[in-house]
Amino acid sequence: MRSPTLLDSDAVLAVMSEAYVAVTVGGRIVEWNPAAEATFGWSRREACDSDFTGLIVPARHRATYAAGLKRLAAGDPGRLLQRRIQLTMAHRDGHEMPVSTMLTVTGSGTGQVVHALAHDVSASLRGSRFTVVEAAVSRGLAEAPNSAVAAARVVEALGVRMGWPVSELWLFDENRQMLVCTARHNRAGRDLAGFAVDELAPGSGLPGIVHRTGRVRWAPGIAARIGLHAAVGVPIRSGSRVLGALCVYGDRAEKPDATLTSLLSGLAAHVGQYLERRRAEELAIDLARTKDEFLTLVTHELQNPLAVILGTVAMLADDGIEADERRRYLRVIGSSAERLSLLTSDLLDLARLESGSLRMEMESLDLTGLLAESIATSAGAADAKDLTLRVELPPYLPVRGDPDRLRQVADNLLSNAVKYTPAGGTVTVSAGPDSVEPDWVSWTVTDSGIGIPAEERPRLFRRFYRASTAVDARIPGTGLGLAIARTIVERHHGTIAVADRAGPGTTFVIRLPYGD
Repeated sequence: MRSPTLLDSDAVLAVMSEAYVAVTVGGRIVEWNPAAEATFGWSRREACDSDFTGLIVPARHRATYAAGLKRLAAGDPGRLLQRRIQLTMAHRDGHEMPVSTMLTVTGSGTGQVVHALAHDVSASLRGSRFTVVEAAVSRGLAEAPNSAVAAARVVEALGVRMGWPVSELWLFDENRQMLVCTARHNRAGRDLAGFAVDELAPGSGLPGIVHRTGRVRWAPGIAARIGLHAAVGVPIRSGSRVLGALCVYGDRAEKPDATLTSLLSGLAAHVGQYLERRRAEELAIDLARTKDEFLTLVTHELQNPLAVILGTVAMLADDGIEADERRRYLRVIGSSAERLSLLTSDLLDLARLESGSLRMEMESLDLTGLLAESIATSAGAADAKDLTLRVELPPYLPVRGDPDRLRQVADNLLSNAVKYTPAGGTVTVSAGPDSVEPDWVSWTVTDSGIGIPAEERPRLFRRFYRASTAVDARIPGTGLGLAIARTIVERHHGTIAVADRAGPGTTFVIRLPYGD
């Protein structure tokens, strides 16, 4: 039967908040309390009689720590005893951690036992390092020549200075309606195959959930098979708008930590402010470009028809022209006037749509029927160029929207596809339930035409912008149709984007909420 003293000792060890480990000078563990189980991941039964260095000391430190035990046995405590020292120890799952330890020695000779009281100081060290990280991030953002370099510096600071094995910065691409990983830091160079991806659909994965909800998210055991046992994502904001997510992945299980999320949210706020500044700079550049593009529009799309009309009117003033020739001149004037009328109509539509003064007459409608009517209207132009017009539509596809405005979008996309596809090419119109979101429908218009350079796609829906391929091919256009289409689709709470695709041609993808 145990003495009361031993029972009291066991009770004290059981309630201690610090890990208690007793080790012989030969390195054999002889005591291990519940706090040690929680700290290092090994049960008392597994730890006792095990070799101390082999169980909880990283391989690169084992020789040094074993030598330290021998010095203690030889009566040379040095600076080890009766003071707090920091050691690097290993958890059962393999991750390393800084441990604050106090050592004492009892007994004599070969019967000496080293007693250690220890606790993991990862969290406190993380907090103390964060001031350095914030400074590094602020400096990196201020000195970065572009957003890509800025993102890389943020994740590098988290990985190198904070010790996170993997850190990522994700931003939402409005044009493609995808989350894109703009920077990733893999501190230990671990194999991330099957885990690391460069793009995610909205709402997918930890970054997608954080972006969609706008809330901090903890994800335990997110990728245990590659040694990532915990993750936390915080939203990157610009005012009330969520731009993306900052995510870090740890190699040990952690409970949600308010201090950590607060620190990460502070960094995400720095990133959001930087992106807002960059956006303001880019808007100023875009404004200057829009001015130039508008002047180009005025020069070509307004001046040319007016010149044709004025020149033709001058010829009509000749009393000697015959009736047939006069009718031909009148048709030229009518065609040029119609071109001007369409341009002014587009400008007025865009102005009213962007100001919100153009009301959407929403009703339940069949998207299949609407698209079929648009296709029938464009069939003649397609036949004239010997284009193959493919149609992949379900019998019925309900949406809720303004039929006139959605028809305007359909006509614009289909007429563009016909216009920019060389003779003998193919135009495909398809629609159906969305493959990702069950409450949405997808509608695509694909052509085998001249295509749009990837670097120009982010500017494609800007007013007056025309792709270089269209300008080089001298195909007329105002650069307003896609801007109008995007505004109409967004007024229907939908999205429109240019899809990435191999080879020539272009694919536009429109997503709308399901109707009644």
